[in-house]
Amino acid sequence: MSKNCRFAVAVHVASVLALNGEAPCTSEWIAGSVNTNPVVIRRILSALAKAGLVTSIRGSAGGSVLARRPETITLLEIAQAVDEDGGPALHHQKPNPLCTVGRGIQPVLAGIIQRAEAAREAVLGQTLLSEVIHAIQVEAG
Repeated sequence: MSKNCRFAVAVHVASVLALNGEAPCTSEWIAGSVNTNPVVIRRILSALAKAGLVTSIRGSAGGSVLARRPETITLLEIAQAVDEDGGPALHHQKPNPLCTVGRGIQPVLAGIIQRAEAAREAVLGQTLLSEVIHAIQVEAG
């Protein structure tokens, strides 16, 4: 699953858990909302649990719940929980050093990507899960 997709699915999962309050949700049930395989959801739930954002409840009536209130969870925390690759996406192979563009492109792109990532982190760090929940409720009518 791509980095961007993991984040979107993780926010979806956290939103489902938030809207269900203290009622545990199974990975199968959440997968129905996301329209994906429960294995994908279990991987996301595992990453969110490692970050302290989700708690698992065992047993026949078990499932997952948010470990904290949505008002205390930022989207940056969710992103950091599921983002496995923190480095910038640059060329897979080293560009031609004899070419003017090839010689200079990677450091230029790295700087731009670093600034873009800092802006992304600033926005996600200021956005709460509760804001997402509210916007979903407004959108749904």
